[in-house]
Amino acid sequence: MNNKINSLTKRREFISTTLKAAGAVAFLNIPFRSFAKNNSVKKEYTVQNVIDIILKEIPSAPFAQTVDTIKSGSADNKVTGIVTTMFATTEVINAAAKLNANFIIAHEPTFYNHADDINYVPNNEVVKRKQDLLKQHNITVWRFHDYWHTYRPDGITHGVLKNTGWLKYYEPEKRTIKIPAITLKNLVEHLKSTLKIEHVRVIGNINQSCENIALLPGAGGGQSQISIVERERPDVLIVGELSEWETGEYIRDGLALGEKTSLIVLGHSVSEEPGMEWLVEWLKPKTPELQITHIASGNPFMWV
Repeated sequence: MNNKINSLTKRREFISTTLKAAGAVAFLNIPFRSFAKNNSVKKEYTVQNVIDIILKEIPSAPFAQTVDTIKSGSADNKVTGIVTTMFATTEVINAAAKLNANFIIAHEPTFYNHADDINYVPNNEVVKRKQDLLKQHNITVWRFHDYWHTYRPDGITHGVLKNTGWLKYYEPEKRTIKIPAITLKNLVEHLKSTLKIEHVRVIGNINQSCENIALLPGAGGGQSQISIVERERPDVLIVGELSEWETGEYIRDGLALGEKTSLIVLGHSVSEEPGMEWLVEWLKPKTPELQITHIASGNPFMWV
């Protein structure tokens, strides 16, 4: 009797085990993508989420005083795409809208003065129309100037050095860079080629040999530009823009009096654009779900 009971028990256990195994095999044969599709959720970011991610990487951020504020739109906007640029020009705004990107990170002002004061010139018709365009496309603009220059390495300088191929010569503790000897003329051609600049302005002897260079993209101001020349005595000073009656006249008189420093003026926007281009590469790993595109605002001038 006991043998029959044991036999029946073992048979039931065998059948139960077999059915469980068969069920497991059937489960494993169900295409996994159907579960992945049902359970996958794409992460969403607000503008403020992205700003917070960036500021975590900036020493001493957030700053009590900064021009890096939202110039248009809302911090609560859900980001559909990001555009980096130097200036949030009308052309850049329209291009961003075509990409379905509603968050522009710009390095420089949107409304024509350092603080983006829309009443800097009261009743400015161009300001009003630009504001309307941004509202039409529901685009948020955030300025990323002070923080990007505070990052180490300086985000703008790093981008310029990367594009020119001079990162290997850069020493952060020094204000100048020593590169292999090159004539001023060939240095100009190298900068035009690597930074995608059509024209530059030069003061100096184009056959001069240059090794020690002072690189100051953007608009550092006359005092800063002249000070670095006085301290470092570089072969050439490379700037974005300048006050012609300050640095320009100083360099011209210096050369006439026997000094050696020449001058290359690249243009403000194009001189810093590589830094905002590098921002795409820097930010993508931190927000992998977002499409990030660099759109160059370019040089506003034409040569006639």
